[in-house]
Amino acid sequence: MTLRRRSAAVVLLRLAIVTSVLAGVVLTALGPATVTGLLPYFTIQSNLAVGLVAGYAIWRARRGRPDPPDAVPAAVTLYITITAVVYHLVLANPASPFAMPQPDRALGEAFGNQFLHTVVPLLAVAEWALLGRHGRLRLRHALWWLVFPLGYLGFALVRGLVVHRYPYPFLDAGELGYAGVGIVSACLAVVFWLLGVLLVGIDRTLTRRRPEPLDVDGRAVIVP
Repeated sequence: MTLRRRSAAVVLLRLAIVTSVLAGVVLTALGPATVTGLLPYFTIQSNLAVGLVAGYAIWRARRGRPDPPDAVPAAVTLYITITAVVYHLVLANPASPFAMPQPDRALGEAFGNQFLHTVVPLLAVAEWALLGRHGRLRLRHALWWLVFPLGYLGFALVRGLVVHRYPYPFLDAGELGYAGVGIVSACLAVVFWLLGVLLVGIDRTLTRRRPEPLDVDGRAVIVP
């Protein structure tokens, strides 16, 4: 693939991410929830983070600048992966103790729901795996990446005190009590940390499998 075609493919993939995020939010807002009513959800926040980082990467590339620091795309990839895992295994899984009733959605809203929980996560993981500058992540990043989920936990609990509503059943202090929420949150934090460790491991694997750069004669170039 020529450099021009590769650059075009990179832009198209990132534009697909931005478009999917926007489509997911707008189509979901066609249901009973408004855009502002959706903002307190981790799903929306993680999707917006993915869209912003992808859009920012496009903006930097247009100006001949490198992609954002490696830990940032990896972080939003982790957060959108958390969104997909929690939705499909916990919230939309009838066998889960925290399963949420799945309403009969209109067609547009149903598409929006799948964009946010399935399409964007798949595109984001593919973008990170294919385009990320791998090899710079360390295990300590898996701990740093927990700052946002823990901050979200605090936000959800404080907001719940004010509006008496919680975005997810496993954060419902009114039903579970703060001790119950604390136990569930601690378990989720461990799972999220393990996902972060897995991401670092994948990053290192992708680095080892990266082909050696070649010069114009097809010989391997030694990179210091």
